[in-house]
Amino acid sequence: MGTLEDIINPLNLNDAYKRVVRNGGSGGVDRMTVDELLPYLKLHGGEIVRDLLGGRYKPLPVRRVEIPKDNGKMRQLGIPTAVDRMVQQAIAQVLTPMYEPQFVETSYGFRPGRGAHDAIRKSREYLDAGYVWTVDMDLEKFFDTVNQSKLLEVLSRTVKDGRVISLISKYLRAGVVKCGRFEDTEVGVPQGGPLSPLLANIMLNELDHELERRGHKFVRYADDMVIFCKSKASAEQTLKHIIPFIEGKLFLKVNREKTVVAYAGRIKFLGYGFYKGKKGFGMRVHAKSIAKMQDKVRELTDRRRLRTKETWTQSQARFVMGWVNYFKLADMATLLQRTDEWMRRRIRMVFLKRWKKCKTKHQNLKHLGLNEDDAKKIAYSRKGYWHIARGYEISRALPNDRLERAGFRFFSTYYKSVHTA
Repeated sequence: MGTLEDIINPLNLNDAYKRVVRNGGSGGVDRMTVDELLPYLKLHGGEIVRDLLGGRYKPLPVRRVEIPKDNGKMRQLGIPTAVDRMVQQAIAQVLTPMYEPQFVETSYGFRPGRGAHDAIRKSREYLDAGYVWTVDMDLEKFFDTVNQSKLLEVLSRTVKDGRVISLISKYLRAGVVKCGRFEDTEVGVPQGGPLSPLLANIMLNELDHELERRGHKFVRYADDMVIFCKSKASAEQTLKHIIPFIEGKLFLKVNREKTVVAYAGRIKFLGYGFYKGKKGFGMRVHAKSIAKMQDKVRELTDRRRLRTKETWTQSQARFVMGWVNYFKLADMATLLQRTDEWMRRRIRMVFLKRWKKCKTKHQNLKHLGLNEDDAKKIAYSRKGYWHIARGYEISRALPNDRLERAGFRFFSTYYKSVHTA
C-alpha cells in the first residue's frame, strides 16, 4: 500500500467530498457546482479512481479570477473544478499528517488548531521579550512565482510514492483559463484550491528551518512573515544575510520595496498593529484595516446597494460580528464607540432616504413615537439628510435599542462580549 492508495481510500474520498460540499464555492471551467458533484460521482467515481491508480487522471485547468487587494492591486485566484477540488482535498488530508511534525512551532497559517490570533499573540510575546526591531518580510507574488521543480524536489524528500508526486505535478501544470483563453502554468501554485496552502507551507518550511538554524525569532502565517530582533543593526544584518538563501536556494523573490526593517510599532501584520504600553506591548487595529472597515460600513449603509430590510440587517450583522471576532485581540473600545456613532447616523440616514416623500416621513416618524411638531420638523426640513440624521429627534424615533431589535449589530456591544487579551 502506497500513499496513493491512502488518498483514494473510500473513507478519505468521502471525507474530502463532504469538505468540498461544506466549503461551497463557484464552479470551475466546467461550471459544475458542488450540488451537482454527488450525481456525477455516482456515475463516474469508479472511473476517476481507476484513472488515478493508472496515472491517467488529468486535472482540468483552473478558472482564473481576480479579487482586489488592500493596496488597490488585484490578487489572482484559481478555481479548480468541483471534482479536482475533491481530489486535491483528498491529497491534502493524507499529506497534512505527514508534514505537520516537520513544521516549526511559529508557523501558524493553514494548520490544524492554529490561526492568525496565535500568530499575533506569539508576536507580542517576542516584543515583550525585547525583540522590538523587525524585518517585515514581503515575498513578491509568492504563489505566482514558486519554482515548481524546487517544490517537487522538496516534496520528494518525504513523499516516496512517485505516483503522488506526478499527480501533484499535473495539478501545478494544469494551466488556467482566463477570459476564455488558456494559459500555461510553468511556475507558481494557483491560489484557490485545497492543496495550495499546504504546498505553500511545505515550500516555506525550508525557510523556517533555515531561520531556526540561524537562531532567529520569527512568526509566519502563510507567506506573511516577521523576523524579530533586539536591535536595528541586528535586523538589518538578518535581512542582508537571509535574502541570498530565499532567492538563491528557494528561487523566490524578495520584494525590496515592501520588505523593511522597522520598529515594531510601525509594522502591519495580519491586519494588526502593535504599541508599547505601561504593561508591555498591546495590539491595535492597523490604520489600513480601519480604513478598509470604514469602506465596508459605507457600502453596507449605501441606500443604492440595499434590497430588503432583512438582507440589509443580516449582511450588516454578519460583517460586524466577523470583523470583531477577527480583531478581538486589539484594544479598540474608543475606536468602536466612535465607529458605532457614525454607523448609526448612516443607518438613520438610510431610513430617511427610503421614506422619500415628506408625507411618508411624517407618518412614519409619528408611528415611531414623535409628536406632531418634531415629526414635521424632520419630515419637512430643507437641511441635508446627513445633518438631519445627527439630530436629537431622529435619535428618539430610532434609538439604539430599537435598531438592535430590528436586527442591526454594533461593534462596541459585540466587542465587549468577545474581547480577549
